[in-house]
Amino acid sequence: MTEDKPRVEALLQAMTLEEKIGQLTMLDAGGVTTGSGRASDLNTSVRAGRAGSLLNLVDPVQIRAMQRIAIQESRLRIPLLFGLDVVHGHHTTFPIPLAEAAAFDPDLWRRTAEAAAAEAAADGINLTFAPMLDIARDPRWGRIAESPGEDVLVARRFAQAKVNGFQGRNPAAPGSLAATAKHLAAYGAVAAGREYAPVDISERLLHEVYLPPFHEAVRAGVAVIMPAFTDLAGVPMSANVTVLRDLVRQQWGFDGVFVSDYSAIQELINHGVAEDLAAAAALALRAGIDIDMMGGAYEHGLSIALKRGAARIEDVDAAVGRVLALKARLGLFHAPDKGDTFKATDPHLRQMNRSLARDAARRSIVLLKNERSLLPLDPEMKRIALIGPLINARSDMLGPWSALGDPEHAATVLDGLRSALPIAQITAIEAMDIEGQDREGIRAAVDAAAAADAVVLCLGEDRSMSGEASSRAHMDLPGRQRDLAEAILVLRKPVIAVIMSGRPLVIGWLVERADAVIAAGFLGHEAGHALADVITGHWNPSGRLPVSWPHAVGQIPIFYAQRPTGRPRDPENHFTSKYLDMPNDPLFRFGDGLSYTSFAIAALRANATTLGPKDEIVVDVEVRNEGSREGEETIFLFIHDPVASVSRPILELKDFAKIELAAGETGTVRLRVAVEDLKHLDADLRPVLEAGVVEVLIGPSADRARLHQITVEIVAEAPIS
Repeated sequence: MTEDKPRVEALLQAMTLEEKIGQLTMLDAGGVTTGSGRASDLNTSVRAGRAGSLLNLVDPVQIRAMQRIAIQESRLRIPLLFGLDVVHGHHTTFPIPLAEAAAFDPDLWRRTAEAAAAEAAADGINLTFAPMLDIARDPRWGRIAESPGEDVLVARRFAQAKVNGFQGRNPAAPGSLAATAKHLAAYGAVAAGREYAPVDISERLLHEVYLPPFHEAVRAGVAVIMPAFTDLAGVPMSANVTVLRDLVRQQWGFDGVFVSDYSAIQELINHGVAEDLAAAAALALRAGIDIDMMGGAYEHGLSIALKRGAARIEDVDAAVGRVLALKARLGLFHAPDKGDTFKATDPHLRQMNRSLARDAARRSIVLLKNERSLLPLDPEMKRIALIGPLINARSDMLGPWSALGDPEHAATVLDGLRSALPIAQITAIEAMDIEGQDREGIRAAVDAAAAADAVVLCLGEDRSMSGEASSRAHMDLPGRQRDLAEAILVLRKPVIAVIMSGRPLVIGWLVERADAVIAAGFLGHEAGHALADVITGHWNPSGRLPVSWPHAVGQIPIFYAQRPTGRPRDPENHFTSKYLDMPNDPLFRFGDGLSYTSFAIAALRANATTLGPKDEIVVDVEVRNEGSREGEETIFLFIHDPVASVSRPILELKDFAKIELAAGETGTVRLRVAVEDLKHLDADLRPVLEAGVVEVLIGPSADRARLHQITVEIVAEAPIS
C-alpha cells in the first residue's frame, strides 16, 4: 500500500468536489438487470464518478461490467468497492454465527470465513459486512442470530478469527475480502429487545462489555467498521464523535474506513439531531464516517453543508483518502477485477466447502437433554416418525443472511435421516405451517407417532423470524406447534425434539417432557446430514451454549456474568432478590451441552499461587473421559474478584479450550490468563489492577456448582523467585 500513497495523493489533488463526494457514496445495486433504467442510472453515476462503491450486486458478469465502466470510462479510473452481506457463507451456507459460536472453536470460525471469502471474491465481491460483534443478552432481539452470544471473550476471539478468515494475511490476495466489524456499539442492548430502538447503558457496560470485541477487531487489522443505527444515551452512533473519532480513531489507532449502515446518516433526521440532509451529512462527517451507505446525505447534502460552513473540506479529503487507501490495500488499483470465473464454479472447491459446512454444522449442534440415553438412536430401530413443519424446509435450513446460498441444494432433516438410516421406515408428516393456526394435520402426525418406535419432532422458527427487523415479544413456539408437540408427548413414545431457531426459545415445558432435546439453530446447507450424524451417533455432539436460555420472557435480559447483589436470593428470606413465580437461574446456562460420553476433571495444577502484574496464571487441567466412546469436552476458565473497589461479576470468562479424548483416556488442557488481563475499570472508569485474592474457577459451564476452584494472590509488585 505504501507504493500507492503517491497515487492516492495525486488522485486527491485531481478530484473535483463531486468526485470526492462520489468516493464517499455507496449505492444499492440490488435487483439491477441488464438494460433496465436502474442499470442505466447506475452506469451514469459510476461513469461520472458519483459512486465509489456499490452493494448488493451479485451477478459476476454485472460486477465486472460495472468495474470496467469505473476503470475505463470514468475520468479518474478509480475502481469500485463491491459490498455484500457475506455473513455465514456465500454460495455455501454455514451455520448462523450464534450456532457456530457453540463450537467454541476459533480455528473453525476462521476457516468458514476463509471459505466464504474465497467464494465471494471469486464472484468479484471485495467487501463483506461481517463479522457482527454485538454482545447479545436479550433473545427478543432478532439479530442475536448474527451474534457470537453473550460473552465478551467469546466475541473477542470470534472477532479475531473472522477478521483473519475474511481478510487473510493480505487482503489484496485472491480469495480475500475486506471485513467490516459491526455494529459499533451496544446495538445488542436496544430497549426491550426491539430492533432499532434506543440504547441507554452505563459507561461501565459500554467499556467493559460492548466495546472490547471491536477493539479486538481493530487489533486484528479489520479494514472497515460500521456504526450502529441506534443512539447511545441520546447520541446516535452515526454522529458519535466521542466513540468514533476520539476513542476508535485516536485512542485505538484505527486508520481504516467507517461505513454507515443502510440509510443511517439520513436517519439522523428521525433521531432528532439534524434538521435536513445537509445537517446530517455534516454531523456524520465530523464524527468520521467515510462512506454513506444509501443515505443520500453525502450525495445530496454534503456540498450544501460545505457551503453553509457546517462541514470542512479537510474532513472530506481525509475521508476520501481513507477510502482510496482501502482500495489500495485491497490491490484494486493493480488488479481491479479479482474475480475468478473458474474458481467460482469449481466443483472441487464447492465439494470441499460442503464438507467444511457439514463439519461446522455438527460441531455447532448442542445436545441439551438425553434421558435414558435415547440418543444415539438404536441402529436396530425400524420405524421412525419424523414430524413437524421444519422436517423438509430447505430454505429455513439456511437461516437469515444466507447470501447466494441456493435452498434447493440444502439438506433437510428428512434428507439426512433417510441417507443415514436407509433400512428404517421413516414416516414424514409436516402437520402444519410454522406460524399457521390449522390443527388438521395433527391427527395424521399422532397416528404416525403411535405406530413408530421413536419420534423426531422438528420444531422452531422459520428463517424470517430472526435476523434484522425480527424482534419477538413472545419467544415460545410460533403458531400451533405446541399443540402438535403436546399431542405427540401424551403418547409416551420416545421423543427427540430438534429445535431450529435464531435465538433461545422459551420451551421449558417441552424440555421437561421430551426424552432428548437438541438445539440446532440454523445450520446451513448441510443441516440435515449434520443432524443425522448426531442423532445416529456418527458424530458425538460437542457444542456448548454461547448464550443462556431463559425459563420465561420475564427473566430477560439473562446472562451468567451478572454482578452480585447485597441481598442474594434466600428462600428463607422474603426480602431478597428473586421472582415469586420462577427460579432466578436460566433454563440452560452458558456453556451447557451434553455428550454421548462423560468427562470429569481429575486434577488442577496452577503455576503459582502468588503472582505479580507481569506474570501469567497458567492452570493445567487433567480431564478424564469416563464413558465408553471418544468425545470432545470444552473446559472454561472463569475468574471472580471477591473484594474489589467496585463490584465485579460473579463469573468472568478468561480462557477456554477443547480436548478430544478416547474412551477411558486422560489428557491435559492448559488454560492461561495474563495477570494484566485481570484489570478492571475503577469507580472513575480507569483500568486498574488491584492486589488481593482472585478465585480461579475451572469447569464445563457457567454453573458454579460444577466448577473447581483454586485461589491466587495478586501482589502489587512481581514476586521474587
